[in-house]
Amino acid sequence: MTSGEKIELAHGSVAWGPCHIGNGAKIGSDVSIGCLTHVGRNVSLGEGTRIQGGAYIADGTQVAEGVFIGPNATILNDRYPPSRDSAKWQFVTIEEGAVIGGGATILPGLRVGSHAVVAAGAVLTKDIPDGEVWAGNPARFHMLRSEYEEARR
Repeated sequence: MTSGEKIELAHGSVAWGPCHIGNGAKIGSDVSIGCLTHVGRNVSLGEGTRIQGGAYIADGTQVAEGVFIGPNATILNDRYPPSRDSAKWQFVTIEEGAVIGGGATILPGLRVGSHAVVAAGAVLTKDIPDGEVWAGNPARFHMLRSEYEEARR
């Protein structure tokens, strides 16, 4: 496979090679997975999700519909690596319409609320409520999603 090769998946979804999609991954319709992305085992990607290149999505991560995951974002599942014991893993849940900025890191076991935003480069150490934007290391409340949307216009 050559770099940048388009790989057609079921239900109108696409991946760009080379990339890794683990066993048991469930990929909804109209999903795009960027080049050099790692999608772990038993990951669920909701309809319309967009994942840019170089992202790492650990085993068991649950991603709802309409999520955007920026380049080189990292979603982890093991608080004490390498535990080598999947029974100790804590899975991340990303709710509908959330945005994960490029280079952001989400620690194991956290929830990113519906329409929440994790800013580029942020390190998320706590759950984010619906509709909030968090930034920094460690990530802290920055603004509401409505303010974020206004700033984008």
